[in-house]
Amino acid sequence: MNISELRKSEIGFLNHIGGELIDFGDGYAQLAFKIEDIHKQHLGIVHGGAIATLADHAGWYAAVSRIGMGQTCVTIEIKINYLKPVFEEILTAKAKVVNRTKKTVFVVTELFDKDKIVAYSTATYSIITQKKDQ
Repeated sequence: MNISELRKSEIGFLNHIGGELIDFGDGYAQLAFKIEDIHKQHLGIVHGGAIATLADHAGWYAAVSRIGMGQTCVTIEIKINYLKPVFEEILTAKAKVVNRTKKTVFVVTELFDKDKIVAYSTATYSIITQKKDQ
């Protein structure tokens, strides 16, 4: 899949949470979602799982922008540090490839509520060859 196809692709879980691809290029991706009640836990704070999901998707987009045709990536490790609670507005994830090897891509993602950093993520994605029917 090339970059223009990825821009148009539908990713079910990302769509389910209301995520949107904002920017995407060589080793970089920016995604966001408008915070809704479905993203919040019982105290009205955005659930850590929603934040981690956005970080993982942003990291994946950044990773696949640096691999070849006929390949994709899957997450093999992700770590997230939550720095501040998120309540309202828009959550934005900015991901950047830090290192690529023959088999993996390492990505750092920062997550923002407006201009305040609220979480920081590192992730490793395994590069795999797609089967022709995928």
